[in-house]
Amino acid sequence: MTLKSILVSTALATTLATGAVAEGLVGIAMPTKSSARWISDGESMVEQFEAAGYETILQYAEDDIPNQLAQIENMITNGVDALVIAAIDGTTLSNALENAHFAGIEVIAYDRLIRDSEYVSYYATFDNFKVGVQQAETLVSGLEERFPDAETWNVELFGGSPDDNNAYFFYDGAMSVLQPLIDSGKVNVVSGQMGMDTVGTLRWDGAVAQARMDNLLSAHYTDAQVHGVLSPYDGLSIGILSSLKGVGYGSGDTAMPIVTGQDAEIPSVKSILAGEQYATIFKDTRELARVTVGMVEAVLEGGEPEINNTETYDNGVIVVPSYLLEPLKVTGDNWEERLIDTGYYTMDKIR
Repeated sequence: MTLKSILVSTALATTLATGAVAEGLVGIAMPTKSSARWISDGESMVEQFEAAGYETILQYAEDDIPNQLAQIENMITNGVDALVIAAIDGTTLSNALENAHFAGIEVIAYDRLIRDSEYVSYYATFDNFKVGVQQAETLVSGLEERFPDAETWNVELFGGSPDDNNAYFFYDGAMSVLQPLIDSGKVNVVSGQMGMDTVGTLRWDGAVAQARMDNLLSAHYTDAQVHGVLSPYDGLSIGILSSLKGVGYGSGDTAMPIVTGQDAEIPSVKSILAGEQYATIFKDTRELARVTVGMVEAVLEGGEPEINNTETYDNGVIVVPSYLLEPLKVTGDNWEERLIDTGYYTMDKIR
């Protein structure tokens, strides 16, 4: 039995049992299960789409670009009415999206902008420039708190994956805060390594970040102290912290540097509570799923989805109409209010 047959049979069984007819079939292509946030994204979307009466196909490509392309092509072949895609590499989907367009399938870019294609209907994401701003703001706040007497703060910069359009927004947002401090001499990037072409971390790989931090420490910090590290994602932060702890930071009289993050993943929340990672940026995937479901419902019903940005996200061919959600800073002072009280996590997952 083909996948399409299974889905049709499932829909028929539902119809016979409840009298309900599925509103449509939605294909959801996620990049990987190696990050807890993508698992949460997928689960939230399936739950909300099915609550709205849609059948879903959810697939993860494990950061393998040909695998994601094959999954998307299979979804097109199996007759989905809409595609929701969180791209591994936002520049590799042009042919698949053209096929989707000629099959009459609407495409929603999910959290990561799909580039170089006119066939992207809408984009649902967070305010990614603001995420970077908030990361830099928490970095500076932490430096002021932990190293108030330092004439100059020694800081290293890490960027996200160069094939992820968001990584540039995170970096540019952070640098809008940090560059004036670098120019004034208050922040010193001791290694001199700046710019996404130098500090990017392919596939957001924590092991790559840890290895780079090891190299930075051995090459530039034998006689200097690291005060802070700009990290754009929790998975990188954990690797960076491992490197720092490996040479004695956070033990004895050597203070742990201020390390930022993003996604409020459980290991990083625990790290914040342990006094290691200083902060993370929380992006409520339930809200992103809600916006995405609303977009799909609107376009399939011939309506106009809610958008709040028509200028920022130029994918190289068109400016994609977008809805930007608000990110939130999470620190040791407000984690319970933002992560537990909102129901995103239960306390037993953190403690």
